[in-house]
Amino acid sequence: MTAHPSFTKPLRPRRSCLAVPGSNPRFLEKAQGLPADMVFLDLEDACAPLAKEGARHLVVDALNNGDWTGKTTAVRVNDWTTHWTYRDVVTVVEGAGPNLDCIMLPKVQDAQQVVALDLLLTQIEKTMGFEVGRIGIEAQIENAKGLVNVDEIAAASPRVETLIFGPADFMASINMRSLVVGEQPPGYPADAYHYILMRILMAARAHDLQAIDGPYLQIKNVEGYKEIARRSAALGFDGKWVLHPGQVDAANEVFSPSQEEYDHAELILDAYDWCTSEAGGKKGSAMLGDEMIDEASRKMALVIAGKGRAAGLTRTSKFEIPEA
Repeated sequence: MTAHPSFTKPLRPRRSCLAVPGSNPRFLEKAQGLPADMVFLDLEDACAPLAKEGARHLVVDALNNGDWTGKTTAVRVNDWTTHWTYRDVVTVVEGAGPNLDCIMLPKVQDAQQVVALDLLLTQIEKTMGFEVGRIGIEAQIENAKGLVNVDEIAAASPRVETLIFGPADFMASINMRSLVVGEQPPGYPADAYHYILMRILMAARAHDLQAIDGPYLQIKNVEGYKEIARRSAALGFDGKWVLHPGQVDAANEVFSPSQEEYDHAELILDAYDWCTSEAGGKKGSAMLGDEMIDEASRKMALVIAGKGRAAGLTRTSKFEIPEA
């Protein structure tokens, strides 16, 4: 593992992660005006082989001259089994490193692939005089080997910020009998993705990373998108890919707490602060209405309140000190 002790990894919002083909100037421009938390400019599957070299330069131009205010910016390079990867990284990072937040590495199968990207990024940063360690890595888990090695992948570099589930390639890699990405395969009575999602989530949380769900390809079926997104959101995932502008609002909604949830979380925090204070009797637990709250309640409330604040929610309730 390469150490970058001088740089503190930020926690970036990623409720909606918009995929944009790096070879399409019109889409690169349009993405700048969409309310997605994160935009990744894609040099991999969204670009035909003959378009990849030109797309690198379009991406550099878009990062340097576009307005990405308020968005996390990433570029998905090609995976290490191809001959495009190193040139993707060198061209993009040398050309637009100061305007780039992360490199997304697809089809990660083991920790050494992350280490190799970390080393290449470090060499470029040192050569160009950029801050070493600032550019993060997003690791995409897309096959059985990657899932088996997901803990080592998560720990491979302090640059790693997210683990991403890539459902289409994963389904193909395990011979899942379905052609509809993200939907349940016929004949299996339970959730065929539960183990995969939980395995990625556990590795992410064990290493203080974010967990991101992959795309839903039926782009006109917004209700279907929401249904699939609610599954990973309920487990604790931080966000999901969006392939179409119509999915952006849906992702932001699903991966944000409701107003009621946010208000309740803030009330729990206020009530716990009061009950543990001198004025509140220095108690370790208290009642909030009919609910008993304690330190564990506070930890749970911090997660919901943090997501609500990040989503821009404002409180509509106020904590009232209980009468003696």
